[in-house]
Amino acid sequence: MSKVLDKAFLESVFPPERTEAFFDALFGGAEEGAYDIVLVCRSEGEGKAELAFELHQRPGKCLACNLTYGLPQVFQRHPILNVAGVARAVAEKLGWPGDKVRWWLGHTEEVSRSLHVILLYLERTAD
Repeated sequence: MSKVLDKAFLESVFPPERTEAFFDALFGGAEEGAYDIVLVCRSEGEGKAELAFELHQRPGKCLACNLTYGLPQVFQRHPILNVAGVARAVAEKLGWPGDKVRWWLGHTEEVSRSLHVILLYLERTAD
């Protein structure tokens, strides 16, 4: 766990309310969402960082029944989720120049029936 990219910082960059706003925009009501989105740091090292958007199943909802596998493309472009802004904020916190960072999302991974993850990779490019 990174000391720089701690839980408090990650919650400030991607607050819980963003999940509610995302589902409100998609479905016209946040209560329709099947999961909560939490940003976590998996690893951080010399010029690289790996984070994850964890999709936690909500009580009474079925995460496995939802189409989570197409989400990386949705996450990449959705203005409420603002993954590009998240990547910029993380890079800035790591002390990397904003114009020297490349980021991309991995595929959705099913950790369990109640937890899926979408990896967010950041890499500092040459100066």
